[in-house]
Amino acid sequence: MAGQKGRDFLIRISDGAEPESFNTIAGVRTSTFELNQKGVDATSMESPDGWRELLAGAGLRWVRVRGRGLFKDAASDERMRAVFMGGELCRFRLTVPGLGELTGPFQISQLGWGGTHDGEATFSIDLQSAGAISFEAAS
Repeated sequence: MAGQKGRDFLIRISDGAEPESFNTIAGVRTSTFELNQKGVDATSMESPDGWRELLAGAGLRWVRVRGRGLFKDAASDERMRAVFMGGELCRFRLTVPGLGELTGPFQISQLGWGGTHDGEATFSIDLQSAGAISFEAAS
């Protein structure tokens, strides 16, 4: 696989309408997507040579997404604030170049703002998946 541009990693938030559309979170400069899985230990006295065994198809899977960037006061920023303040679960679409798109419900577990007196205003966001995540491979 050829190298990928970091700016092609996108975090998009649902507008909550029907039909649904997704808006790119404005101002994101860095983003990190993690796919996680916790297995179920199925090791027993009969496990070959004492090696740990995991139970296939069992356990927990989750996605964590983190982003940092410039605060732009765009529609996506307003939507993020409303979702966080309302304690809502919201659908997000994540684009990972060369891999595909992940879509599903997330909770905004952290939303922060910062800045210096001689610089720009910044924000940070941390998302935790809150249900089944669908995956569509890149074409």
